Amino acid sequence: MSDILEELAAMRRRDAEARENTVPFDVMLRLAMKAPEVREFAAAFRGGDASTRPRIIAELKRASPSEGMIREKFHPVELARELEAAGATALSVLCEPHRFLGDEDYLREVRAAVSLPILYKDFITTRYQLTAARAAGADAALLIAAVLTDAALKDLIAFAHELGLAALVETHDEREIARAIECGARMVGVNCRNLRNFSTDVTLLESLVGKIPRPCLRIAESGMHTSEAVRRAQSAGADGFLVGTALMRAACPGKKLEELTTTRKGKRQ
Repeated sequence: MSDILEELAAMRRRDAEARENTVPFDVMLRLAMKAPEVREFAAAFRGGDASTRPRIIAELKRASPSEGMIREKFHPVELARELEAAGATALSVLCEPHRFLGDEDYLREVRAAVSLPILYKDFITTRYQLTAARAAGADAALLIAAVLTDAALKDLIAFAHELGLAALVETHDEREIARAIECGARMVGVNCRNLRNFSTDVTLLESLVGKIPRPCLRIAESGMHTSEAVRRAQSAGADGFLVGTALMRAACPGKKLEELTTTRKGKRQ
């Protein structure tokens, strides 16, 4: 099996290079400086009692390489408003167009329709991509440690902060967590879905999330399909939870979000 993670990162790097030929970096940077004011992403997961109602990053995505088409009738603004009303703490918008069928315009439309902070989800390996994310109105961006050298990860985290973006650094093992911290990450995610072969191990997430040192924010990614999975990750020390497929496959994503934040006794956490 080909390494889909490396393939997607390389594809998006080529896309960015082609785009830069049309919209040079300095022009994109000026657009980023004129973007709507940043909404505090990390702050939404701090303060209050994190042991009560789980704080969910609700992800909007049409498809994925492992799942195929997830939501045929995909209306990002309607979905965003429904999830905001259901209590989402933040939103994530998939912008990768080739295998996830995402689009940067989805983020722009959602940004104008809701008041929640928004994560730009893509395979980012260059400063140009981060600048484009801010220009589109993103408040945070995903950086995947597995496709970045230490030097690149450190540079992109620092540059994201210069732009005003929060950087969520995705990790898959203890070594990547250590790399993220060493490179200056303030928010670290643990993805229990291995993007190289698509296997999922929720127990790995539970064992790793507590290894992210404070004061870093700890975000649990993938595998959050039930309220039990969310509670277990929360007990392991997660501050927030990124949920995509479970919401997008649901007939009523808002109701599914409420279900994920409900205790067995039927009370909202």
